[in-house]
Amino acid sequence: MLTAGNPDVLTGSVWLDLFAGTGAVGIEALSRGAAKIFFVEASAAAVKVIHENLRSLKIASGVEVIQSDTAKALGRLRVGEISPDFVFLDPPYRLEQTYYDTLQQLAEESCWKTTAIVIAEHLKKFDPGDRFGSLARFRTLHQGDAGLSFYRRTTGPDGRPGVDKPEPLT
Repeated sequence: MLTAGNPDVLTGSVWLDLFAGTGAVGIEALSRGAAKIFFVEASAAAVKVIHENLRSLKIASGVEVIQSDTAKALGRLRVGEISPDFVFLDPPYRLEQTYYDTLQQLAEESCWKTTAIVIAEHLKKFDPGDRFGSLARFRTLHQGDAGLSFYRRTTGPDGRPGVDKPEPLT
């Protein structure tokens, strides 16, 4: 979906795959040209599956698997000055508060690119929200029971984050 009309849009991109599960989203991004994926997953069993999937696909570079709570991992990644182009989050659907908390934490990340796109996968009947600080939703897609909400930083006339106009996609 992100590459429609521009098959090279993911080339060289950096991703955070939060609540990574099996790692399918990050692996798909790698297959479409992403340079680096940070898989963040708290479950030891799921981390094992991510490693098995990477091994079975012979993917040894451009990945880092972080077994950690997402909030803690984001703090560590900020210290390491990771600047993602895309952030994908897919917490367990029943953890609605986790969506709010994670999106708010992402909105507070001042060292990240202002052009980064944050994508939240959620139940169609659940609305994670339109705005979190400087993050504003600019698109929602529904398919079956699932929804995807797309966010990016907003900027004002002076180009500084946090006002009203979402950055254009490049």
